[in-house]
Amino acid sequence: MLRIDSREQGEEIVMISYLEGKIISRGKNSFVILTACGVGYEVKVAPDLLLQHSVGDSIKIFTYLQVREDAQDLYGISSGEELAFFKTLVSVSGVGPKSALYILALGSLAEIKSAIVHGDLTYLTKVSGIGRKIAERIVVELKDKLEKTDGAAGGRDSSKLGDVVEALVEMGYSLNQARDAVKAIKTDGDASKVLKEALKVLNKK
Repeated sequence: MLRIDSREQGEEIVMISYLEGKIISRGKNSFVILTACGVGYEVKVAPDLLLQHSVGDSIKIFTYLQVREDAQDLYGISSGEELAFFKTLVSVSGVGPKSALYILALGSLAEIKSAIVHGDLTYLTKVSGIGRKIAERIVVELKDKLEKTDGAAGGRDSSKLGDVVEALVEMGYSLNQARDAVKAIKTDGDASKVLKEALKVLNKK
């Protein structure tokens, strides 16, 4: 099965967002996927996805097409959610599709988003090609966006953290003070533990 988003007939560019078929070849960092219509597509994938599949396996994969002057490269991502975040990563100057794939391979989406929100440059620079400057740019450009869409802790339980913020406000702290205190901690325990850590942060100010 092949899902096509759009086509510019003048330039003969087909935007492919999803492939379903059988793996007929496996390279160092890619698969060749044969679809039901008899067309084979080379899809570049992250090492973890490459290790999960063998030649002969059926596969369903979301894709991102990079169009350059001299080539068109297709990148494969496991889920729609990961594809959306992949597109967010490549929107950052200096982060190409290959680097974005390897960032996705670092861990779960929650872990990666949390690292960005907390400015964990060491985590991000584990990826070859992502130096400190680009890691800093990722944090600067995506931190606020992730906080707005995924909760104050970038992947932790936003409902639990909301309860902590509400409790702090009831104790007399302003909404901004409460939110900043919750953002400043990395504790992933229950609400009472998070509250205690947040109070420690506030008492230091």
